[in-house]
Amino acid sequence: MIKESVFKSFDSKTSLEAQLADRIAEQLQAAIDARGKASLVVSGGSTPLALFKLLSQKAIEWNDVYITLADERWVDSEHSDSNERLVRQHLLQNRAAGAKFRGLKNMFATPEAGVDMAIEQLANFPRPFDVVVLGMGNDGHTCSWFPCAKEIEQALTTQALCLAVNPGEAPHGRMTISKQGILASRQIYLHIVGEQKLAVYRQALENDDAKAMPIRAVLAQHKTPVDVYWSA
Repeated sequence: MIKESVFKSFDSKTSLEAQLADRIAEQLQAAIDARGKASLVVSGGSTPLALFKLLSQKAIEWNDVYITLADERWVDSEHSDSNERLVRQHLLQNRAAGAKFRGLKNMFATPEAGVDMAIEQLANFPRPFDVVVLGMGNDGHTCSWFPCAKEIEQALTTQALCLAVNPGEAPHGRMTISKQGILASRQIYLHIVGEQKLAVYRQALENDDAKAMPIRAVLAQHKTPVDVYWSA
């Protein structure tokens, strides 16, 4: 049984997004004030898009914020499945247009060939990452740590920052930040919406088998604070 993280429940997605945007902005600005720059790792998909829009309007020193993705599909940045495309359209706008973004996709033909360059692209990021915002799939995956992927053991054990993943059941090869990379952060938020995701989260707390439900690798550790933000 995993001890439950800080769990915050909201009556609406709107109130969740407003409070989470405020918290992230405060933490990024505090990092800039303390260390001169800040780093933010975000996830793709549809869940964080309204959060991105709110964040982009926050009056912080965005020129000193470095942003990257927790994972990326190995597709062109204009592709409909690209997480980078979503970040550029919804987060790197308004006041946040001046943030320093580095994607995980590069010119190599496969994620395996592109791993070293992906790691190099993030070499100048402030580490530990100041804020990481994760999502979660209905199978309990987070980042591109898929229970069905042959690389799941590597994702959970490698000391490297990034690795290539071929999830099998999900489309496209992927580049993902490793467990070691994600946990090397000051604050993690798990942002989930809907009753089904709440049920998956509750199931994840039942034991610590991270290969079966990789989100457990985040929830079961005590190194990095994890706050769960949920709304129906």
